Amino acid sequence: MPEQLTKKGLVILDRDGVINQDSKEFVKSADEWLPLPGSIDAIAALSLAGYSVAVASNQSGLARGLFDIDTLDAMHDKLRGLVADAGGSVDHIVFCPHGPDDDCDCRKPKPGLLLQIADHFGTALGTTPLIGDSLRDLEAAVAVGARPILVRTGNGAEAEQQLSAKMGCVDIFDDLAAAVAFLIAE
Repeated sequence: MPEQLTKKGLVILDRDGVINQDSKEFVKSADEWLPLPGSIDAIAALSLAGYSVAVASNQSGLARGLFDIDTLDAMHDKLRGLVADAGGSVDHIVFCPHGPDDDCDCRKPKPGLLLQIADHFGTALGTTPLIGDSLRDLEAAVAVGARPILVRTGNGAEAEQQLSAKMGCVDIFDDLAAAVAFLIAE
């Protein structure tokens, strides 16, 4: 049975570079998982405004042997705990455990993770905002007809320079807090 969406609908977030600091050496532990300024309060604000919040994240560090599933769960427990302490919730988290050369269906820019979220909530993703910091996040959103939103944190400033016309209209914000404030005000 699909989880019920809240009245406002669904917002999908990328993780590394959007919610927490990203690292070229990968985020490999809960201690290394550090939220970006304002991100936890932004997620709580989404939740308190009536949105269901899902996270979709490529986690090739699993395939590379840099951390295990228990460590990834600890990172996600930390995220959920911090958001709960701020008065909100993260309703669903999906991740791709594969490496870039594994040719799976779930690694963004392929749409598998987003389709898992749609299935979990029993909804189409037609106007669902997806907030990411990379072209592959935006490409995954476009692939399922979702609304791509770019933040300049993480890899976002570089991705902004690479945007192409095939993306269509992409809203761009300095960070997650600014994107969330805009969505809530719509």
